[in-house]
Amino acid sequence: MAPSIDSVLIIGGSGFLGLHLIDQFFKLEPRPAIHVLDIRPLPAVSPKFYSFDPDHVHFHKADITNVESIRAVLKIAVPSVVVHSASPVHGLGADIYRAVNVDGTAALLQAVAESTTVKAFVYTSSASVVYDGSDLKNADETFPIPAVAMDAYNDTKVQGERLVLDANKSSPQLLTCALRPSGLFGPGDRQLVPGMLDVLKTNGTVFQLGDNFNLFDFTYIGNVAHAHVLAGLALLDPARQDAVAGEAFFITNDTPVYFFTMPRTIWSHRGYVPKFIIKLPRDIGMGLAYLSEAWSALRGKQALFTRFRVAFTCANRYFNISKAKQFLGYEPLVSLEDGVLKTLQWIDEEEKLKK
Repeated sequence: MAPSIDSVLIIGGSGFLGLHLIDQFFKLEPRPAIHVLDIRPLPAVSPKFYSFDPDHVHFHKADITNVESIRAVLKIAVPSVVVHSASPVHGLGADIYRAVNVDGTAALLQAVAESTTVKAFVYTSSASVVYDGSDLKNADETFPIPAVAMDAYNDTKVQGERLVLDANKSSPQLLTCALRPSGLFGPGDRQLVPGMLDVLKTNGTVFQLGDNFNLFDFTYIGNVAHAHVLAGLALLDPARQDAVAGEAFFITNDTPVYFFTMPRTIWSHRGYVPKFIIKLPRDIGMGLAYLSEAWSALRGKQALFTRFRVAFTCANRYFNISKAKQFLGYEPLVSLEDGVLKTLQWIDEEEKLKK
């Protein structure tokens, strides 16, 4: 008999990925009770992009660094599956990343380990946990995690993932796994696609870092949410538990493209194609980024143009998702092209609402 989920608690359910997690769990048959733990209330969403009924989602305001508040939510939600998708966006301070990705994850694991109902814990990690600035070509889960992380965000994601996977060994009744998505975009995206559109607005489309022969994995957000549902079901399935529990899985669209293909596709859908391109070699980009970081440090601010971003843009960074296909039954539901169209439609809808 196929496993089912009676109740799910989505940590960070008001966020970018969180709303799509609600959407995917809402589509399950039988439908579980859906609970959200977040410090922000659920935003209003358009039925054009999300199919769930907000009246069927139970919201709980709580701080994930506070064990007592988590315990209180668990008593109300009585979930069999907990999905931890809360994570601050890039560009913030190290203290914020530690508070959420490390301290918050530790508090959650402590609370769920005490619960008598939680059987499965799925953690949203990042494909960047194995990234050290060099090329990742068809990287799979055997690739080692670097001794030194590229930045505070990735360092705390590594620590959070280790806490989750180690908890699988220390908590006999709790099964855990971690998903490592790459390059998220889709409706609700406030960073990747909007950032590429900002380049169009500021006439920066003629500049290219590197030679653009580097392949990169961008991933539609709905596909990532779908993978989390599959992971939760797999952890509850006695026939698949041993292959999934304590494991990490890369999640992508399985369609790597040359890095600048993505922004140029987005720009072309806005009716723009650059007439010429100015290529900046990687070394020059790294030098400019160093100056940007130094200037930002002097002003006590977080640099936006960093050596990490230059390395990220110029490196091959694509992944082998055979493990997720084999053990989670994962296949992308939405193609890159359709994902881009959905994202741009959502952005258009948002802009209309602002007028």
